[in-house]
Amino acid sequence: MTGALDRRALAARIAHDITEGSIVNLGIGAPTLIADQLPAGLEIILHTENGMLGMGPAPEPGRIDPDLINAGKQPVTELVGASYFHHADSFGMMRGGHLDICVLGAFQVSEHGDLANWHTGAPDAIPAVGGAMDLAIGAKNVWVMTDLLTRDGQSKLVAECTYPLTGTRCVSRVYTDRAVFDIVPGGFAVTEMFGSTTLDELRSLTGLELA
Repeated sequence: MTGALDRRALAARIAHDITEGSIVNLGIGAPTLIADQLPAGLEIILHTENGMLGMGPAPEPGRIDPDLINAGKQPVTELVGASYFHHADSFGMMRGGHLDICVLGAFQVSEHGDLANWHTGAPDAIPAVGGAMDLAIGAKNVWVMTDLLTRDGQSKLVAECTYPLTGTRCVSRVYTDRAVFDIVPGGFAVTEMFGSTTLDELRSLTGLELA
């Protein structure tokens, strides 16, 4: 299939949907790319679970402050008005419903909105839940950024998750390299397709009856 978005293009697509005034947490990995794609001039406040509000984009080469990192230990910048706080306070923000949006990666997302993103269940896999469970149940909107398929061609969108769950019925939207999906009462609804992707191709790749 041609026309799939690369990760930076997908990050820009997600950034386009974040409304001004939102308080947003970007999960470890690909979602951190969104910080560099936010529209200029809009007030969008980025939260990091290690204790910062007002995170900016990645620093320019040679201008890294080793004391400024996100939850994935990547160097970041601070915007005017940024604030710092204890880790426990940060998790209180996450669990207390104070985040408008979080964007997380995923191993699997079910058509019910269940999320599995911390452990594949394989005996040699290293579990890494971090704050994902807190974000999944606490954020007002949980979006997922991921490739549609695994490296061996399996769909990450499934009828039921087979990996250990991070949260149940928590995901509202999934952004993939092939298409954007909203989770509605009947399952996954395709709201946008990229490049030459067709609905029939998506149905074939996922094995799901997509709306």
